[in-house]
Parts: sequence; structure tokens; C-alpha cells
Amino acid sequence: MQIIDWDNLKAVACEVMEHAYMPYSGYPVGAAAIVDDGRIVSGCNVENAATGVGLCAECGMVSELIKGGGGRLLAFVAVNGNREVIVPCGRCRQLLFEHGGKTLKVMMPVGVMTMDQVLPFGFGPADLSEVEGAVSVETPYALQDHEGE
Repeated sequence: MQIIDWDNLKAVACEVMEHAYMPYSGYPVGAAAIVDDGRIVSGCNVENAATGVGLCAECGMVSELIKGGGGRLLAFVAVNGNREVIVPCGRCRQLLFEHGGKTLKVMMPVGVMTMDQVLPFGFGPADLSEVEGAVSVETPYALQDHEGE
């Protein structure tokens, strides 16, 4: 079992938060996660004049994950401009579930929780295969059973 340096992970999120592009809301966010191969991936929010199409910090972080070869997120934290731990929005909870699975550890303002606690009854690729005629989707690496690795 990997020991998670939450202080370092939060420090990375705070550093990348300083690069956020948020001219409309003034609300910077930084996100960082540890990947199962030991990498740390991070991202910051990037707003857009069409406010509904801005990118959350988690989006940039997952893009970095995929660009770097993929893998499964093991631990995650997001911070605001006050360097306080914040809760991922609903869209980002789904994104984190897709790339970290139920066992992803998420730092929340109340402490560390698993993704299964943050997003109970999460919807994923396995749900798509339950309907006859639905697109058959191979289970992504992050959602495969990795116990005992």
C-alpha cells in the first residue's frame, strides 16, 4: 500500500492554482493527484467568456494524466485561492470516478474519503453494458480490479 504525502500533494495543487485563468469568476482552483505509477498530475481551472464551457482544474489534470500515458488516480486534492481544500463539482466527481474508480482517496474539507463515499452509486462503463444494444465498452484501466497489485 502506497503512503500518500497529502501535504506535498496539496502543495502541488496550491502551486498550480497560481496559474489559473479565471478573469470572470476570480475563483482560482488547483488540483493534483497521484497516479498508480508514482507520477503526480495537476491542473488549474481555465475559464472562457462563454462561462458554461470553462474547464475545471480536474479537467486539465486528467488531460495531463492521459497525455502522460494514462493510469489510475490513487489520491486527489483540490484547493481554492485561499489554499483551502475544496469539494469537486458534480461533473468533476464523475471525471475522477472514471479515472480513479471507487477506491480513489479524495481529500475533502472534512478529511480523506474514498470516491465511493464522495460519489455513491457512481455511473461508469459497466453500466453501459447492462442495456442490450448499448455500446459495448471495455472497462478502463482505472475501473478494473487491481487488488493485490
